[in-house]
This record gives sequence, C-alpha cells and structure tokens, in this order.
Amino acid sequence: MMAEARRPVLYVGGGVIKADASDELRQLAELTGAPVVTTLMARGAFPDSHALNLGMPGMHGTVAAVGALQKADLIVALGARFDDRVTGKLDSFAPDALVVHADIDPAEISKNRRADVPIVGDCKEVISELTAAVAADHEHGRQGDYAQWWVQLDHLREKYPLGYDQASDGSLAPQYVIERIGQLVGPDGVYLAGVGQHQMWAAQFIGYEKPRTWINSGGAGTMGFAVPAAMGAKVGLPDAEVWAIDGDGCFQMTNQELATCAIEGIAIKIAIINNGNLGMVRQWQTLFYNERYSNTNLGDKKTEAKGTRIPDFVKLAEAYGCIGLRCERQEDVDAVIEQAMAINDQPVVIDFIVHKDAMVWPMVAAGTSNDAISYARGIAPQWEEDDN
Repeated sequence: MMAEARRPVLYVGGGVIKADASDELRQLAELTGAPVVTTLMARGAFPDSHALNLGMPGMHGTVAAVGALQKADLIVALGARFDDRVTGKLDSFAPDALVVHADIDPAEISKNRRADVPIVGDCKEVISELTAAVAADHEHGRQGDYAQWWVQLDHLREKYPLGYDQASDGSLAPQYVIERIGQLVGPDGVYLAGVGQHQMWAAQFIGYEKPRTWINSGGAGTMGFAVPAAMGAKVGLPDAEVWAIDGDGCFQMTNQELATCAIEGIAIKIAIINNGNLGMVRQWQTLFYNERYSNTNLGDKKTEAKGTRIPDFVKLAEAYGCIGLRCERQEDVDAVIEQAMAINDQPVVIDFIVHKDAMVWPMVAAGTSNDAISYARGIAPQWEEDDN
C-alpha cells in the first residue's frame, strides 16, 4: 500500500513515545520519504527540524499537517487514536484515504475511523517490522513516488507558516514569550503545560527535537497540570532545565505546590502567560458568541484601570519562598528568561503580562470539517483550489 500510494502520511501519536519508538520512526520515515505529522501528545517523537516533519495536526495544527491528512490517499496511524481534535467533523476527515492503524490497545482500532489494515501491537515492534518490509520492497524495485505530493505540501507550509502579530498597543505577544523560552533554553529542556491557549502556543512555538521533552495532559484537559508535573519531571531529571508554561487560570489551581518546591528544593521555572483571562474560553466567546464575555475575566474593573492583575504573582511567589520576576516589555524578555535560567537552587516564577486578546491560529472550529480551517481571522486556506 505504501509503494502504491501517491499521497501517504505517517500520523504519529503519543503511543510512539510510550513505546520508545522514536528511532524506529525516524528510520521508517527516512526510508519511505513520507511526510510525518506529530499530534499534541507526540511532539518530540520526530524532530521538528527534520525536513519530513509537517508539524502538529488538528484543531490548532499547522495548515500543512491538516491539509496533508485531508488530501492523503493513505494514512499510516502509529499509536494514535483519531480523536476529534485531530479529525474535526469525523465524516469529512481524509475522505480519500485508506487507513493502516497500529495501536497496542485493540479497543482503539476502528473505534472512530475504520481501519483498512488493523494492527494490534507495540509501536516499537510494529514500526521495526514495517521498516523491514518496506526495505524488502525497495530491494525488489517497489517504491512509492511522492515527488508531486511534496510539491503540494511544500507549497502549503511555505504559504501558511506558523506566525503571530504583535499587538498594536505595544503589549507583549504571548507567542513571542514562549518562542524565546524555547530558543534560549533549547531542545534539551523539558517543557510542560497546563490547558488552554498557552498549551497550544507551547506546542506550536517551541521546537521539539527529542521525545519526552514535552509533557502535557492532552485529551484529559487537566487545568493545573503544569506545576505538579514539572515537579515530577525535575525530581526525575534533576540536571535538566524544566519549564512549566502555565496560564494565570491554570496556575491558580495548583500554585500551592510552590511550597513543596521551596521546602524540597525543586528548582523548576514557571512562566505564567498572564493575560488576565481564561484565554481559550475568551477566544471562543470572541469568535462564536459575539463577544459576550462571561466568567472569563480573572480581574476586575478597578485592577484593570490601574494596569494591575489579581493576584500579584511576584508577591505570591515570594510568599511561598520562591523567586518572583515580572516582565511586561518585549525588550526585557530575553534578560528575564536568562535571569531565571541562572538561578538553579530555588524555584522561579515569572509573571509575563501579555495582551488579553491574542488568539491561537490556525483553528478548526469545533464540530466543523478540517477543510474549514482558518489560518488567521478572516483567512481560510483554499488547498483544493490552490494545490491540485
């Protein structure tokens, strides 16, 4: 099937990381030359810098990754579950694709999308055997020709790269903050996130080169996950640079664990992307509810008028025995991150005051087809017209 396909995609889920199968995945991808998409739970399973990596698919995935799945004639799903955030409206997902579905849990096979080739097994073993089979095919002159497919995909990723706008009022862009954390800390860092806009930006704008350097709760949607998970990561990897990328809403669900960090000497770094709101809910209220904002503002009119936000996270950090820092200007971002990186004997909390109306793009609205993906507000890719 892979030799006969003209538009294949390797759809990689978190099962590849759980199976420690990243090396095997790379061998298969490079042998076939097929494009790779890595889900939210699989970020780092395949290097972001690799030419075959199209990025993350799904509701807030790259246009190239979403488009590749929609236009594929063969999907090889490895340790993935075809969840609704990846498929969008299920009956419109990848309409022309045959599906090979490999997963260790038989209950996942054909649960959401019928598998033409079901494979129950550990991804490390499955990928190794698949690689051997493909290599044997190549020896007999059977090899897929994906050249035209890559012309289309390269066009998509060149025309619709990930990006963001700076706020017109000069306030800090949250994407810039997260991007700079990733660039300064580097691919050896361990990054964790809560749930919401900051989670999506952390998945989008940090480059992941290795498995188990990105940890989040995925489909469990657990607000408050970042801080305790970062504590566990730091205890497990005491020499690693561990950064919790958190939102001001998520952080207030588990910030009491700063006491444990201070008492036990767990020197994590926590970057609070503080927009004064439950950002993802606000984004939906802006886009789909005519800006009828309800229970998303975490401050009040008095604090907004003063330019302050509740609580004061710097004072809170200090009260818990941690180092508290604040950053409000783009020109200070690098210096504050570097200041935090230089502190290795205490937990550090950085309050990044960012614009309250920054949005996560691209986006597939809930319940709609992936064909309706928006690249930015008012901009919808037209791959069926542009790329055929």
